[in-house]
Amino acid sequence: MIPNTKYKIPNTRRALTGGYAAAYALKQIEPDVMPVYPITPQTPIIETYAKFVADGEVETEMIEVESEHSAMSAAIGASAAGARTVTATSSQGLAYMHEMLYIASGMRLPILMVVAARALSAPLSIHGDHSDVMGSRDSGWIQIFCENPQEVYDKTIIGMKLAERVGLPVMVIMDGFNTSHSVENLEILDAEIVKKFIGDYLPEHSLLDIENPVTYGPVALQESYFEFKIDQELATEKVTEEYRKVTEEYEKISGRKYGLFEEYNVKDAEKVLVLIGSVAGTAKDAVDELKKRNMKVGLIKIELFRPFPFAEIAGALKKAKEIIVMDRAQSIGSHPPLYSEIINSLYQIPASSAGGPDTKYQIQSIVYGLGGRDVFKKQIEQILGGKFKEKYLQ
Repeated sequence: MIPNTKYKIPNTRRALTGGYAAAYALKQIEPDVMPVYPITPQTPIIETYAKFVADGEVETEMIEVESEHSAMSAAIGASAAGARTVTATSSQGLAYMHEMLYIASGMRLPILMVVAARALSAPLSIHGDHSDVMGSRDSGWIQIFCENPQEVYDKTIIGMKLAERVGLPVMVIMDGFNTSHSVENLEILDAEIVKKFIGDYLPEHSLLDIENPVTYGPVALQESYFEFKIDQELATEKVTEEYRKVTEEYEKISGRKYGLFEEYNVKDAEKVLVLIGSVAGTAKDAVDELKKRNMKVGLIKIELFRPFPFAEIAGALKKAKEIIVMDRAQSIGSHPPLYSEIINSLYQIPASSAGGPDTKYQIQSIVYGLGGRDVFKKQIEQILGGKFKEKYLQ
């Protein structure tokens, strides 16, 4: 993210939590329908938006349902009917929606969902990690991760435009509590600028367009189901380029630059840390400290996790001698999710695509922060300094 210097855009500075930043961005988008069900730490998002509705600041139809499964079901119905639709959830709520996530993506519905990522039970934890969203990573949703409240605000707006441009649902993900409940000074765009950027939603197909009837979710047997899934995958393959275009357009109205991932001091780094989410801020401080000690270290923060930018990541890591991947989730019985994607990037992409030779890498996997456990700058310095060789950062 770059400071707002190149572009002279009228911004208002406000101190907001990540949850409020998401709600404020949604207020400026002003969706047609928002089905909701509360769950910690997502609840402040819908509580704040409910106040906007109650105060008459937006005309959104807010639907209070009996469960998260019902929230996604209502979102699917609203979106299929041609309404600009959003929702929000966390943890067990996202898990409870799981069945409906595949229906939303399979029907190619551009629903936006803000997720305050949280640990899954059992045992019960209300604190943040990436267990919930990693459990949904193969459900056909685009997944965009945020480091801080500023990114939550910006990427909520970006996510809405991207969803409607590519015809696929989008999750905008923040870390529960670390981001959702932390206050930061951030820049808010003028509402009219946001509305112009988002534009009107004009769906190509709608269940309520009786002059052009369509069917959503038909039975597809052996002779047709496969083709539906291929079409869905082909649509997803176009997301990376469209995401680039949307973020470039957003930079012009905000002065803030986003990409598939952020490279921090990677150019000359021999050792590179790869991670996702709020811990990136702490990791950047650790990198800065070690650079003062003449250590060649850098960091890559993943922003677009689904679809995963395999070739681009391979190119960014091609000069690294050592790579350390930090996951805030487990894949029980397998390698952690981000580590697996980095391995796939480096060893399954042709050298010509990666932009470099087929080099063997030294790669370390570390699982951290499960159940909301804190991670400190000193610990990351130890990791980058080669003093930590364990699988779990406890």
